[in-house]
Formats: sequence, C-alpha cells, structure tokens
Amino acid sequence: MNWNEIFHFEDFAGWMSTHGLRIVFIVIAAFIVVRLSTFITRRVERMFEDADPDTMSERERQAATLGKVLRNLIRLVVWGIALITILRELGIDIAPLLAGVGIAGLAIGFGAQSLVKDILAGIFVLAEDQYNVGDVIKAAGVSGLVEKVTLRATILRDLEGNVHTIPNGVIDVVTNMTKHWSRSVLDVGVAYKEDVDEVMDVLREIGDGLEKDPKFARMITGPLEVLGVQDLADSAVVVRVMFTTVPNKQWPVAREFRRRIKKTFDEKGIEIPFPHQTIYLGEGAPMDGRLPVELAGEPGAVAAGSPGARDSDEREE
Repeated sequence: MNWNEIFHFEDFAGWMSTHGLRIVFIVIAAFIVVRLSTFITRRVERMFEDADPDTMSERERQAATLGKVLRNLIRLVVWGIALITILRELGIDIAPLLAGVGIAGLAIGFGAQSLVKDILAGIFVLAEDQYNVGDVIKAAGVSGLVEKVTLRATILRDLEGNVHTIPNGVIDVVTNMTKHWSRSVLDVGVAYKEDVDEVMDVLREIGDGLEKDPKFARMITGPLEVLGVQDLADSAVVVRVMFTTVPNKQWPVAREFRRRIKKTFDEKGIEIPFPHQTIYLGEGAPMDGRLPVELAGEPGAVAAGSPGARDSDEREE
C-alpha cells in the first residue's frame, strides 16, 4: 500500500511550506500588531498622567477613553484583515464572499438603524469630548461613574454598585458633574433669633479651617464663597455657601464641611432649627393660653381649664 498516494503527503508538505507558512506568518503578524498598538496607546496614556495618583485630571480621563476606543478599533480592523487574507491563502474566492457580506450588511443596516444611530452618537461623544472615563454624569435618567465608553454604549456604575449600559443613541441630554472642575453648594439653616452676619462670619472661619487642612487643601481650588441669605423659610433663615473643587471631590468636601458646621455651631450655641408650627385659634380664644377641652362620655363633664374644672379637682383632693 502506497500511503503517499492515499494521503498525498507530498502535496500537503508543499502546501504547508507555502500557504501554511504564510497563514502562520499572518497570525503572528496580526498578534504582534495588536500587541504593539496596545503598548503604544498605553504609553501615550501614561504621558498624560500627572503627579497626583489619587485623582484623574481631565486630560487623563480623555486619554484613557480614547485609548480604549482605539485599542478596540485596531483589534477589530487587524483581525478582520487577517481573516480575509487567510481565506485567500486557503483558496477561497473572497470576491463573492465580500459581495455577499455587502448585501447582508445592507440588509442588516435597514434592520439595525438603532445600532447605526448608537455608533454615530458614540463618534460625536468622543469627537466633542462630552464626557470621559472617570467622569460622573447623568444620562438617560440614571447617574453614575463612567467606567467605559465604546462607539455603541456608555457604561455607568452608580453609588450602589449597579452597572447601567446605556446605548449612545438614546442619550439626548448629558449632565457632566465633573467637567474640568466641580462645585459644592450648601444651604445652611439657622434659627430666626440668630444674628445672620455673625453666622456668615462663623461659616467663613469654618471654610478657612477646611482649606488649611492638608487632607482637603488639595481638593479645594478656591476659597469658600458665602453668597448670603438664600431663603426665609418656615423655620429657618437659609444661608447659601459654595466651594469650587477639583473634579469628583465636591462630595467629600461637602460632607466634611457639614460635619464641622455641626460641631462649631454646637460649641458657639448657634441653633440649627427643626420645623416649628404655630396654631392660631382665632378671635375670642382665651388670652391666658388655656384651650378648653370637652371630655366626652363623662356625665356632668366640664371643660378642662374652666373654673368648674378647678373646683371639681379641689373637691377630689
């Protein structure tokens, strides 16, 4: 039995020495290009890093976002070209295949208009630099930290750890709470009996102390601004103040400022009021403040607080 004639070892060896080697070279070249592009994009991202490891600047977030999108796009294009080239080496005529793919793509395009809309919207998000990875935004009714941006969708994680995947095409209005800088606005309520000017001076002292704290000094980019009396509410005089902070740090600054307000107001005897309600009894009400109360179900009951009620109490004693 001639095994060479049965399995065509010579033809297979000849094919492997030509087309087989080319396929191996194509796979290795594609792998190297993808790895090299990943290395280059990550190096470029590190060029935009600053000396602060705790916070990401606007340039860092933008570089991280574009780097991820570029890596995914390069990976898709390189492996797509590699697949087409390998098919040619296998002897498959790719012209009809490309024509079929084109027709199928056209048909899919009519049925996937929302996908095309998402991709176009994603391109505009990146081109206009609306938000980046690390920003805190509100979009499509949800808010959270941007963990990933692709051409198709934006992925947010909220404070409870829930992950929201939002197609870019449904995002019509975006609220970016950490674009370039952030602001912390607080309304502080004090009792009507307090001296408002004194309260504002105390708030400025608290703000100065917070700015001098090494832990918070790097988070605050501008001094505390006391805007003045914001509202004369039912139970309090509301004074509005605000801080300008680096992106994403308005919330820890606000929490620490509220904590210091509570401690300082307690030390200085400044009242933080709770809701009060005054009941007006109308004309003819007793001037001594006593409210007559009828005791239902008791024979011969008298109004509480009346002279008869006092005489009855004395007899019982």
